[in-house]
Amino acid sequence: MNKAAPSHPPRKNKVFKQGRSKVTHDALIESGFTLVDQKDIESISISELARHAGYSVGAFYAQFRSKDEFFDALILNHLQKRTEIQSKLVAEQPLRELIDNLVANIVRYYWQHHLFWRAVLRRTLLDSEYWAPFRIHFKESSDRFIARIEQDIHRKLDKRERDNISFAFQTIMGLINISIVNQPGPVFIGQKQFVEELTRAFKLISEIDSLVAKA
Repeated sequence: MNKAAPSHPPRKNKVFKQGRSKVTHDALIESGFTLVDQKDIESISISELARHAGYSVGAFYAQFRSKDEFFDALILNHLQKRTEIQSKLVAEQPLRELIDNLVANIVRYYWQHHLFWRAVLRRTLLDSEYWAPFRIHFKESSDRFIARIEQDIHRKLDKRERDNISFAFQTIMGLINISIVNQPGPVFIGQKQFVEELTRAFKLISEIDSLVAKA
């Protein structure tokens, strides 16, 4: 991947005209996540990606113009999957269990894919505009959660209540990002205590217990 700052945020996936093209694309994406969970994206060659997916280098270039564009596709796939998973959790979990399960799911995902996420964070340091789709994604996550709370307590939250919840989401992602980049401690992201403390922080900042008590 080029080390120069990316010139644009991740682009949307192309529209596939043939089923075979989508099969190839999906296989390459799946292999990309498998490999990037094992080592840094910079050390993964295009030939290795193609070989792992069972395709030729030519098949890779038929789908992506470069490894940068391939990484963009990984990011868009990540955003889509995280939206689907979090939407399901927020819609289906009992309200009194939602925070614990949601925070645990978020931490588990980003720790499992910490090499991928570290590569994303490096890119955003080179170009702040690269963070734009993530900013939208995290705001939508917060808004989705707020809508669920309002549904259960049968009223609209006021600005202060909404801001508290939004900042709680910002806080947990900030702490996850810091922990993935440099593991400052004393509690580390791979530990059970990390999830417990992050859940406690979310509840304190969002003041969710007082809202849930009214449900």
